[in-house]
Amino acid sequence: MSTLKMVRNGIASVGIGAAILLAPVVAQAKEVNIRVQAVLGMQTTEVKMLKDFMADVTALTGGEVTFEVLPAGAVVGVKETLDAVDAGLVDGGFAWTHYWSGKHPAAMLFGSPVAGAGVGIDNIAFISWFLNAGGKELYERLWDEMGMNVKGFMLQPVGPEALGWFKEPINSMDDFRKYRFRTPPGLPGQSYKDIGVASVAMGGGDILPALEKGTIDAAEWCCPKPDMDFGFHKVLKHYYLQGLHQVVVNADMYLNKDVYNSLTDHQKKSFEVAANASLIKGMSARIYDNGVALHELTTKHGVILHDTPADYFPAYMNAANALLEKNSAENEFFAEVWQSQKDFAEIAVPFWSGAQTSNAKLGMAYANTLK
Repeated sequence: MSTLKMVRNGIASVGIGAAILLAPVVAQAKEVNIRVQAVLGMQTTEVKMLKDFMADVTALTGGEVTFEVLPAGAVVGVKETLDAVDAGLVDGGFAWTHYWSGKHPAAMLFGSPVAGAGVGIDNIAFISWFLNAGGKELYERLWDEMGMNVKGFMLQPVGPEALGWFKEPINSMDDFRKYRFRTPPGLPGQSYKDIGVASVAMGGGDILPALEKGTIDAAEWCCPKPDMDFGFHKVLKHYYLQGLHQVVVNADMYLNKDVYNSLTDHQKKSFEVAANASLIKGMSARIYDNGVALHELTTKHGVILHDTPADYFPAYMNAANALLEKNSAENEFFAEVWQSQKDFAEIAVPFWSGAQTSNAKLGMAYANTLK
């Protein structure tokens, strides 16, 4: 007699009460409210996009999972955000993974692989590596390497970021080195120091006050839309789009792993589906939003757009590669992640960069007609 028939016959013989005991246990849906502290203010583009992701999760779970977003500093300081998630002081956090490079150098390779990981990976190619070539599996391991009780969700690809804002035009690296320049933390900022730029790391909300006080006199943050939101054009008028320090940037949401493990399978799947949707929505929104902002900056606010000096590129690339090699030699997991990115680039970058070249030339030809 088959096992199925034996089970059926047993149920028939022992009655309904036993049948209930023998029936498979089905996980019951449960409602959960998740409190997430961001490292930014509530009115930023990034937090608005985070709320869109959360709305998708809530819809996909039929309202079972809801969220509360807390601004930077609501429970702990920005630098303590990940530790607070790990300890369960907040259910989740929202930041850029390279913020945690001090906990593990490989965090930079996920949040901001300096100079496109040295192999020409842009933000679209990065998502290809992440979803199709082993990146996501390595990302899952990152939190264990850090010793963090965290489950991460990559949500918002941002790059390529602009080189930044300056008081006067810069025509060479010698001009660049005259300025105290706000940079990101970790390897991107260190690469600037290694080529003689006075690099100063600080949070986004501190940049404009520092510019106004003269603590720094040049800065980068992101791209035209976020830069305009922060108001840098009120102080500086010379803007350079082409830079290497953050060709790829990714923002993430982190859940305390105990909170994540308490979710039903359907709820967990909803997070995964919404995160994948957020990647494409974020990338596509950035193209248009930055285009709108750049047009406004240059037509309404007196911002002058420049090409980056040619000697910047070899200087920065050489410094970035030296740091990538150094960290790879010093940390086994860093080396594994970087090797994965290089293996991906060997296959994908010749196709992708070659295909992009003709479109970029056509696009620039069109852009030049608008000047």
